[in-house]
Formats: sequence, structure tokens, C-alpha cells
Amino acid sequence: MKEYISMFSEYITGLIEQKQSMGYKYHTEAAVLNRFDLFCRTHYPQMKTLNREIVLHWSEQQSGEHPSTLQGRITPVRELARYMIRNGHPAFILPEGTVPKCPRYLPHIYSNDELKRIFIQTDRCHYSAEVPYRHYVMPVFFRLLYCCGLRLTEARMLRMKDVDMGNSVITLINTKLGRHRQIPLSVELHERFKTYCTNVHTFSKPDDWFFPGYKNKPMTISNVYKNHRKFLWQARISHSGRAKLGHQGSPSVHSYRHTFAVHCLRRWVLEGKNLHAWLPVLQSYMGHVSYSDTAYYLHLTTDLFPDITARLENELGDMIPVIHHAKANDDEKVN
Repeated sequence: MKEYISMFSEYITGLIEQKQSMGYKYHTEAAVLNRFDLFCRTHYPQMKTLNREIVLHWSEQQSGEHPSTLQGRITPVRELARYMIRNGHPAFILPEGTVPKCPRYLPHIYSNDELKRIFIQTDRCHYSAEVPYRHYVMPVFFRLLYCCGLRLTEARMLRMKDVDMGNSVITLINTKLGRHRQIPLSVELHERFKTYCTNVHTFSKPDDWFFPGYKNKPMTISNVYKNHRKFLWQARISHSGRAKLGHQGSPSVHSYRHTFAVHCLRRWVLEGKNLHAWLPVLQSYMGHVSYSDTAYYLHLTTDLFPDITARLENELGDMIPVIHHAKANDDEKVN
């Protein structure tokens, strides 16, 4: 555990240890608290109470700072104040709503044609002596992101022991917020997994990475992004970089997860399924903690497929959240 230097070091250490003992990774938040510790040591070296002045000073928006980044700085310090109060030490909690929330990020949803073109390019990936399994990994890896709606790191960090080929199930351990879940594979994806394992994992051990990268380490995030940009370019799909305010986000790796959810909901509506019963299934499948995170995709579904809007509104009514596109920012990712 890192040593902290401000007057609040005892509480910062205690909060991080408590969160991690509960199964939370809490790495990003710990990095924020490390910055806050240095901030307090620099500006308030003798202050023993986390008062209003300190919290408001820390919560000032910096030049060029995105609102979602500001929220990311404020939240751990708000939690620190709560922790201090629970332990009998007075502290100021920044009231909710003091900093306006960012409107929802509007993600890119891949069309069926775009997905087809991307997967054609992943299938054309060439052998690389530096990363000898790359041409086997890429076609399966990107199909997994879309077909199962996985987060990038969930797919990247899969080990052989997490993939049960006999029962066609993958197990995700200690994912976002320390949660675990099991994901069944479709028949088609299971067949691809079997062929992939024959080519890559004939002699692999349980702790080996399912998608090996350079020197048999897990693929890095930057490597996945680099390859994805190449596949988009080869598929003639525009990637304009960071989207402007009020515009839909550019195609990204995380867009496969969004696309999975929207396509899944649309298919269920067309099949006449009861979404009151099936939305909790999607929530569990995607590992969402909040029901609202899953319900958000109802809005995207009606926005992209107007032909089913009436049917959705008829069945779900006010469950479909209203999103104001003109005010939306592009950087706040949906879970």
C-alpha cells in the first residue's frame, strides 16, 4: 500500500483498504486519492479537518477539463468524506448536483453491414512472426466483443481456465465493481472457439491467456485499439477521432458492447418477447449494477429503429429514458 503524506493519510489508506477488502479493484480511485493527498499536503499542510474550503477548492473545474473527468476527481473525495464521518471524524460532503452531470454519451452503433465488413477484415489478418497467433486471435476476439457484449478488459484478460468448452460457457472473474458472471456462447461462436483452440491452445495450461499477445502476454489495450483502427480503415468505415459536442461518437472498440445491447433488444421486440421480463436478463448478462444502465439502451433502440418505437412505447411506456441529443457529450461512456 502506498504511503500518504497529508493529514488525511490515515483515512485515505483506510478507505482504500476497505474497498479492496470488499472485492473492489479501486485502482483508479486510489490514483485520484493519491493526487488529492498531494493537493492537501501542498495547499493545506496543517489542516486536520476535511472542510468546505478544501473540498470546494479541489472541485474547481480546471482549464480544459472535461466535466466527466471532473466528476471522476470529485467522487472518490466525496466517498472519503463519508468514510471519515462513519469513523467519527467531521468532514464536508460536496452536495449532489453542485457540479452539473454530463449528459449521456451517444455511442456509435454498428450496422449489420459495418459488422460484416469489419469481420471480413479480421478474417484477412496476416501471420506475424512477432505475434504468431495474431491471425487466429483477431477474428475470434472481435466477434466475442460483439456476440457477448463483453467489456474490452473482460475479453483481454480471459484465461484458459475461464473458458468451459464442454458446457459452452465463459466465466468472468472480478470484473467491474468486483462482480463475477457466466456468459453462455452461441452455437456459432462455440464452433469458432473450438477451431481457435485447436490452432492455438493444443498444449496450453489453465493459467495461459486465452488471447495471447506479444511474448504470450495478454494483448495490451493500445494494441487492440491499433488493430481495430486498421480494420476500420480496411473496411472503409470512417473514424473521425473524438466526436464534437452534440454529435454521435465515432466507431470504437466499446461500440461492440453498445451494439450487442441494442441489437439484442431489437431482436426481442421483433420476436414479441416481454421486455419487462427480459430486461433483467440483459442487465445480468452485461454485468450492469444499475437497472438504468440497461434501460438506457431502450432509448438507443427506438432512436435507431423507428419501426419498433410504437411497439416499445406501448409495452414499456415511461421506462424509456429521454436523452437530449443536442446537449450530449461524447466522452462519458455507458457501462
